[in-house]
Amino acid sequence: MIMQGRYEFLAQDRIVYGVPAAEAVKEAAVQMDARRVFLVTSKTLSRKTDVIDRIRLALGERYCGLFDECVAHVPRESVLRAAAAVRSADPDLIVTVGGGTPVDTVKVLLLCLAQDVTSEDGLDEYRIRVLEDGSRSIPSVGKPPIRQIVVPTTLSGAEFSNLGGCSDPVRQVKDLYTGREIGAQIVILDPQVTVYTPEWLWLSTGIRAVDHAVETVCSRKPQPFTDATCLHGLKMLSESLRHTKRQPDDLDARLQSQLGVWLASTGLGRVEWGASHGIGHQLGAVADVPHGYTSCVLLHNVLRYNRPANGDRQAMISQALGKPDEEAADLIEGLVRGLGMPARLQDVGVKREHFLAIANGGMQNMMVRSNPRTISGPQDIIEILEQAM
Repeated sequence: MIMQGRYEFLAQDRIVYGVPAAEAVKEAAVQMDARRVFLVTSKTLSRKTDVIDRIRLALGERYCGLFDECVAHVPRESVLRAAAAVRSADPDLIVTVGGGTPVDTVKVLLLCLAQDVTSEDGLDEYRIRVLEDGSRSIPSVGKPPIRQIVVPTTLSGAEFSNLGGCSDPVRQVKDLYTGREIGAQIVILDPQVTVYTPEWLWLSTGIRAVDHAVETVCSRKPQPFTDATCLHGLKMLSESLRHTKRQPDDLDARLQSQLGVWLASTGLGRVEWGASHGIGHQLGAVADVPHGYTSCVLLHNVLRYNRPANGDRQAMISQALGKPDEEAADLIEGLVRGLGMPARLQDVGVKREHFLAIANGGMQNMMVRSNPRTISGPQDIIEILEQAM
């Protein structure tokens, strides 16, 4: 049997790096002949920094509106409010500035525009579902009327996928949505706009990016292309995150982390991931854990759980981190602790009374069901949670 596989490239035109964000946004708007540009961001960036003002000034008469009330874990209601604001402004381009929360908000609102979704119940029809046999049901989503370009300020990697997370507070589940053109058409990596990002958020989302690389390499269906990109990205992240911890104002180190995220995210939504991401989604939905922290507390524990199934792949992680004779899980945990990040569930407010809701929600998550070591039921998830406590 010869190797078989399939890799889907994103509907993404280009990555611009090292150029000031305002300058790069204006250049992109001119090239795309965008006459009405709408900005989506966070309250902090909009109201406590000059990042958005500089972009707005650069756009001049092309600027047509702003939504800055994105909510962590992207609850359905917040997406619909953002979609209503976009419909009212009638833009021909969205510029999203921030981390995973605003980026995912725009991904799901673009789906709403494409499919004319105007209610929380209407989103049910388009969420990715996991069937009883573990296979996925992925609804068809049309082309949205506009696209987004993204200026990321964290290391979550949301700008490098067309997969968006959105929480249903009623079911306490973070659902996943996808569409060919809901992701970023252009990504602008400017380290200067990241200096306002709190240290805990920068470093924890850096571990999130490490998680992207590790679960791609350790996938039950790995790809040679993503092995190459993710292993190098992992090395870049490991070195640059440590450097940024020591010297937060080093813009070159910040850019190296951003470039590492680019490489580490080549499997995002295109290579099957595992339980670190899958259970992590539910930590956010049930216990309000920021998604960078979910990787800090879960990845090394999931690696230990999975070692009987993919020890050879985990050895590649150890090699990339420069210590081939040590266990990948120990190296990842050492990196987390060395950056001053929480490494246990109890450190991020998760309690045992949360376990059942996390486990039940996890069994609805496609990444849990594609974990390299089979997870057959909620009890397997609880075993990982106990280990991580």
